[in-house]
Amino acid sequence: MTRLPRVLVTFLSMAFGAAIAAAPGSGSPCRSRSLAFDDKGAAWTHVPLSKLKRDTAYQVVQEGDRPAALRATADRSASLFVAALKPSQRTPMTLSWEWKTDALIAGADNRDKDREDAPLRVLVAFDGDVAALPDAERKRFSRAKNLARRELPYAVLMYIWTDHVPVGTLISSAHTSQVKMLAVSSGAGELGRWQSVRRNLDDDYRKAYGAEPGPVLAVGVMTDTDNTGSTAQASYSGIRIDCESR
Repeated sequence: MTRLPRVLVTFLSMAFGAAIAAAPGSGSPCRSRSLAFDDKGAAWTHVPLSKLKRDTAYQVVQEGDRPAALRATADRSASLFVAALKPSQRTPMTLSWEWKTDALIAGADNRDKDREDAPLRVLVAFDGDVAALPDAERKRFSRAKNLARRELPYAVLMYIWTDHVPVGTLISSAHTSQVKMLAVSSGAGELGRWQSVRRNLDDDYRKAYGAEPGPVLAVGVMTDTDNTGSTAQASYSGIRIDCESR
């Protein structure tokens, strides 16, 4: 039996609900906003991957005068922290954030489905026209939708900190063509320090999927060590959407 796309199924099934039922091509105009972790309006939600998996522990913390940060502690675990955009928002937009980790995950390699862990991930879910996908991918969506009992996001773009490939490398998920990973940090040079990242979602989506992006449904983060059976601690802060004119 074909493996269901683990991250896609979870990212869609438990976090979005009616927010992802919008028809392809819909969505409200982009609205610049902070997705601060201590802002109840951002509606961040912890999303377990499975009852069979340990959850990563997420805790909102204050570090001096810095904005509130989300501290992730993974111990042979994997789960998400997600903010759905209700209603979904059309691009063009940029997404910016800060993240920090003291160590990379020994043995992890996002090119290998059996070692696909990362200390830091920022995920973006997009709407789109599933009917336009190849037949095999539509069947995967149908199975995942039946399992989740909810509508599915069309695509997920995942920004990662990796130890094996240079910045700018695009990695396709082994589970589905609709999850793409983009390395935006690489190696140990910035360990132990806050690193600022700013990405143009339109440019990155075109690079990943060769098409224009649909509306943005949600933003999430994930620190996971379930495949390598290891531990990791990381922090996220300052996640923000900024709109751009075409």
